Amino acid sequence: MLSRKTKHILLKIVSMFSVVRGYNIPIIALAQYLSAIFILAPNKRALDIILDSNLFVIVIVSILTIASGYIINSFYDSKKDLINRPNKSKLDRLVSQNTKLQVYFSINFIVFMLAFFVSFRAVLFFSTYIFMIWFYSHKLKKIVILGNLTASFLAVLPFFAILLYYKNLYPQIFAHATFLFLLLLIREMIKDLENMKGDIANDYQTIPILFGECFSKKIITVLTFSTLIPIYFLVEIFEVGYMDIYFYVSMIVLILFLQKLWKSNTKPDYVLLHNILKFLVVSGVFCIVLINPEVLIHGKRLLKL
Repeated sequence: MLSRKTKHILLKIVSMFSVVRGYNIPIIALAQYLSAIFILAPNKRALDIILDSNLFVIVIVSILTIASGYIINSFYDSKKDLINRPNKSKLDRLVSQNTKLQVYFSINFIVFMLAFFVSFRAVLFFSTYIFMIWFYSHKLKKIVILGNLTASFLAVLPFFAILLYYKNLYPQIFAHATFLFLLLLIREMIKDLENMKGDIANDYQTIPILFGECFSKKIITVLTFSTLIPIYFLVEIFEVGYMDIYFYVSMIVLILFLQKLWKSNTKPDYVLLHNILKFLVVSGVFCIVLINPEVLIHGKRLLKL
């Protein structure tokens, strides 16, 4: 039997895990490594990339920065989450606001120190990233449209850390980034529809609150059709190997997504749409391998970009 003190500590750990969304951390790390191997540094051997100590530090620093971002976001959104996510909020509140801030500053200090092992440029990059996350959580999140754009940009930014490290500006990289950015932007706008009740109570200026749900759905529809532009370039112009299967399936899923969107008017409906987009993003991470599956066998790229 566990003692009361041990149970209390375990609950605190589970609560902090929920606050930093620890279930996302392995996915983010995997996405960065797969992006480096198959997209950002295609001319390097996979094993060399995996054993690169500087890249390892960049990945660790990235996930720590994202974790600290979730903490500061939870800190500012505590009242809003009580309305929009009551069950998760109860778990998150097992850790006090003061403790969250202490962990937040501790993680940022670790990030700052680790970044020095890579370069001073890495220190500047992640210091700026930390500031942008804080500024978004504190100010920009409540501003209509700008909050959505900033959230989506911040979600893509860790991949640019690896891009700056390898300094390979292949045009297909920006096509991949644009597709991901659009999916994340659509997801942010779905979250606005999903969280209207809490946003109204906490004076958040979002598109569905200011202009109505119908107008918001129209913008989401336009953004969804806009994903066809990067998909066209990735499938028809650039070499993405078997990953074109993922993009074709994504188009079908997004069509079904739009059909469901225009029939939706309740929070459970929007939660389902949110999960569909999350599935597309996560499955896209694993499907990066399809660009050149031989890399897993031979340890290097066989198809020339």
